[in-house]
Amino acid sequence: MKNQFNNEYEVVSKTSKPNTKESLTQDLKSLGLKSNCVVLVHTSLSKLGWTVGGAITVIDALLELLTNKGTLVMPTFTSGNTEPSRWQNPPVPPSWWKIIRDSMPPFRSEITPTRSMGIISETFRKYPNVYRSSHPVSSFCAYGKYSKQIIEDHTLKSNLGENSPLSRIYDLDGYVLLLGVSHSMNTSLHLAEYRANFKRKKYQKTGSAILKNQIRKWVVWEELNHNSDDFEMIGNQYEKDIGYKPKKVGLAVSRLLKQKDIVDYGLKWIKLNRNRI
Repeated sequence: MKNQFNNEYEVVSKTSKPNTKESLTQDLKSLGLKSNCVVLVHTSLSKLGWTVGGAITVIDALLELLTNKGTLVMPTFTSGNTEPSRWQNPPVPPSWWKIIRDSMPPFRSEITPTRSMGIISETFRKYPNVYRSSHPVSSFCAYGKYSKQIIEDHTLKSNLGENSPLSRIYDLDGYVLLLGVSHSMNTSLHLAEYRANFKRKKYQKTGSAILKNQIRKWVVWEELNHNSDDFEMIGNQYEKDIGYKPKKVGLAVSRLLKQKDIVDYGLKWIKLNRNRI
């Protein structure tokens, strides 16, 4: 609790005027967000500055602006329900691995909390009429016109590639909204990573606890060995090439970009640059 209060004190000290739903809505309009957008949002509440009502106000501003013509999507990942031998933050002793595999609660879209996704995503998943995909590690939540279409049939192997919510946002010509976070958090670039051929591209076995026919099981499948180390470089170069200028939403440097354009750019960049390694 001490760290939480210290963080909030720091946010208050940096904020000259609190954000409200009205001020955030105006900033989002200025950024280019429109009522009929399909938009995948990554955000940091603290970077926005002090906000009256916190996460709820941010979500309400987004939903009010999008109206029933648009669709709001957020990642609701659950990295704790993964193969424990690969954990790094923190690692756990090998003697724990079997216990974790045998005892991890199964993913349940209605109740399983997010992990390290921030308070806005965690709050959004609990909103009425929000649908969550069934992937035990890489789930997404969606609200609005295309919500069911985006999250349906999110199978284990699709993860962040084809037939994932990311690819469905791509097909719907959707947007990526980065509120106070950099391209290092731009999950859509993983879709480019799945589509690109490059040296050292490999898949590795992982596992999760799921419910299958109402019975808890630990299942194993193969997923891409994701690497986001160059995402910041890709995004920055893309913005430079197209002459894009970020704007502020609250205090947060923010970006609204066509997802299809940056995924296609990322695919070409990865094919060219990762093959040089």
